[in-house]
Amino acid sequence: MIRVLLADDHQIVRAGLCRIVEESAEMQVVAEASDGEEALRLANETKPDVAVIDISMPGLDGLEVVSRLRSVTPRLPILVLTMHEEEQYVVRALQVGASGYITKRSAPEELVKAIMKVHAGKRYLSGTVAEALALRVARGMQGLSPVDSLSTREIQVLRSLALGKTNREIADIYHISVKTVDTYRLRLLKKLNLRNNAELSRFAIQNGLIEF
Repeated sequence: MIRVLLADDHQIVRAGLCRIVEESAEMQVVAEASDGEEALRLANETKPDVAVIDISMPGLDGLEVVSRLRSVTPRLPILVLTMHEEEQYVVRALQVGASGYITKRSAPEELVKAIMKVHAGKRYLSGTVAEALALRVARGMQGLSPVDSLSTREIQVLRSLALGKTNREIADIYHISVKTVDTYRLRLLKKLNLRNNAELSRFAIQNGLIEF
């Protein structure tokens, strides 16, 4: 029996994912988390065989959760589940240690298969995600977007600013100083040739870094 942890901030989505998982006789949901901090706590308490983590959650985002889970439980297979199909998200997720990446719209058909594959020690990418990565490779360096120049932490700070969080709130979420947050903010403005937080927010929306 494969023991699964599900983390998504939308209760209706979690309920749907739970139903999909438990329709399989080979797996069961042992914990459900509504945010990143709860996901980390429940992973430590329940010791799941596979963690399914949404990228866009309040507080700690999914990329940070994957990174922290990877540091404390390096052998835990982690499947990222998200609305985002953009290749920059896929690349970031794999860089911080995700074992697989599927979109929410493909979950009804692919979730069980993806969980079984990462549990077996393999990688899994949904079809649309694999296509996005293939296009990225085909484009090469000439096709890189401004987002590709940003580090994972810069993207996290950018998303947080775009969601209206203060420097202090961002510092508390990622366990860094307020001064460090402001350094990231200034670096983002310079890298992206923008002038203020409003333009950072517009950039994040236009590039699909936040969802509504």
